[in-house]
Amino acid sequence: MSLARPLFTPDHDMFRDSVRRFVETELKPHHAQWEEDGLVPREVWRKAGAAGMLCCNVAEEYGGSGSDFLYNCVVIEEMARAGVTGPGFNIHSDMVATYIERFGSEELKKKWLPGMVSGEIIGSLGITEPGAGSDVRGIRTTARREGDEYVISGQKTYISNGQTSDVIMLVTKSDPERPREAISLFLVETNRPGFKRGRNLKKLGLHAQDTSELFFDEVRVPASNLIGEEHVGFKYLTANLAHERLVQAVRSCVVAEVTIEQTVEYTRERKAFGQTIADFQNTQFKLAELHAATVVSRAFVDRCIEQQLRGELDPVTAAIAKMQLSDLHCRVVDECLQLHGGWGYMWEFPVCRAYADARIVKIAGGAMEVMKQIISRDLFKRGR
Repeated sequence: MSLARPLFTPDHDMFRDSVRRFVETELKPHHAQWEEDGLVPREVWRKAGAAGMLCCNVAEEYGGSGSDFLYNCVVIEEMARAGVTGPGFNIHSDMVATYIERFGSEELKKKWLPGMVSGEIIGSLGITEPGAGSDVRGIRTTARREGDEYVISGQKTYISNGQTSDVIMLVTKSDPERPREAISLFLVETNRPGFKRGRNLKKLGLHAQDTSELFFDEVRVPASNLIGEEHVGFKYLTANLAHERLVQAVRSCVVAEVTIEQTVEYTRERKAFGQTIADFQNTQFKLAELHAATVVSRAFVDRCIEQQLRGELDPVTAAIAKMQLSDLHCRVVDECLQLHGGWGYMWEFPVCRAYADARIVKIAGGAMEVMKQIISRDLFKRGR
């Protein structure tokens, strides 16, 4: 059983067909090599741009198609369906480009968005630091004003697209008198003096995705590179978090669905004790439970997408989606790997790679504990 998804029109379905073909021909066959290399070649980004897969909802005046968020969802879902985790398209499209279009000046939009749509320019998001993850106010990277420039110093880590990016949407502290409150966002070009890329970090999963340390040693950027107003960057970050967390929930839901499908197929073929694994009641009940939970989650995620399209998705609902789907994602890949037995531990099986790639979803985009804090604060506030 699968639920009908009336949100998607025939135009979305046509786009999905084209994205699926692109993923099957241009991404999936090369993904194993990218996992060995630790990054995705830049040419792939240009091909994705030509196929209309990058920054789908950017306005036409900035080089995009002006499509709705559902087109972004199609790209996220089809890449998740194929197990393609290397290209950091969602960071680029749903985070960096979104900040520029929502809060950036007209000058910044015209300068950066057309290249991001075409794939000629790759964007990354510079938030996390060695001593500050989910607590954004704890960052230590600074930006001080000197005339018509800002001078930026500090360090970032765990930055997706870090080895290949041309521009970084960087989160900084901009007033030493208000070290917890004054946060400013900047676009920082990676060819500026004082910028240096560190290691391409070795990770448990997402082996094809370049994830890096970044260093800023008195990097000078023009004041025009400031996104929005000075010192109010935390407001911009908060405004976009619901969108970012929904993106993660959308991906997690598809991974859960696909992993269950693959496991049903595997257990029908694999035999033990004179019968298939699927013949055991434990297998049937376990997959029934996972499937039921995923069907319910699909209905909720699609409702959240509907709210996002109307501009009504609130931070608490997004936190619930992120928490619930992250938990389901990890539960499904864990229990489905178990049903594969020893083969599930072999990298050649999709469930093995899905298991390794899954663990980050409970950390990235706000740790599970932060989601619980957001939800509980709202719960107890309403109880007063």
